[in-house]
Amino acid sequence: MEYRLGVLGGMGPQATNTFYQFVIDRTEASCDQEHVNALILSDSQMPDRTEAILGSEGEREAVFQRLLADARLLEGAGCTVIAVPCNTSHFFLDRVQEQVGVPILHMIRETARLLASQGLKRPGILATDGTIQSGLYQKEFEAVGIQATVPTPPAQKLVMSLIYDDVKSGRDGDPQKFAAIHRDLEEQGCDCGVLACTELSVFADRHHLPPFYTDAMAVLAERSVQACRKPLRHIFIK
Repeated sequence: MEYRLGVLGGMGPQATNTFYQFVIDRTEASCDQEHVNALILSDSQMPDRTEAILGSEGEREAVFQRLLADARLLEGAGCTVIAVPCNTSHFFLDRVQEQVGVPILHMIRETARLLASQGLKRPGILATDGTIQSGLYQKEFEAVGIQATVPTPPAQKLVMSLIYDDVKSGRDGDPQKFAAIHRDLEEQGCDCGVLACTELSVFADRHHLPPFYTDAMAVLAERSVQACRKPLRHIFIK
């Protein structure tokens, strides 16, 4: 069987680029043919997921329908598994999964399982307002016996600024903002932090972060390599 990864991306485009590089970096390969066979759909016209989740039912339905159409495009193109490198879009993914015939990897669920296997109990979740308020991480972490912690309101404003004002605007990101966010998690007694927005994955790729952090997009990249039956090169996740 020929395995093909479908990447439903564009949310945002830089995060999709970083995700594919993660897949390449985590594949043990010595030639082109040993890498993951992938088809990348970068739908940069996807409506903002946070605005939709916090907005009207019509806005949420518009995002769902576009995600579903994109997933069906990838399925029709012969993809055997789909990865969506956008945390906030996972609000819609269980419903999308019900209507497509190929598996969609669930980044949040896989991250919860990884942290549970490592014995971590109190992760701090760094994510968009939409992801936080939807309870996506809280629900999945609770299912494996983990108590998720979210930033205090002032720290959450810094998280959103880092995501939207910095990375989504094409900037590298302000390390001082992240330092303040990190202090907030430490003061709340977190035993680890989760980069639960793919723009934060881009930030982490540009700046040296301590081992305290697990990058959910890196987890998704590893699971994508495994789903395509390629050997892993372990460079990030234990």
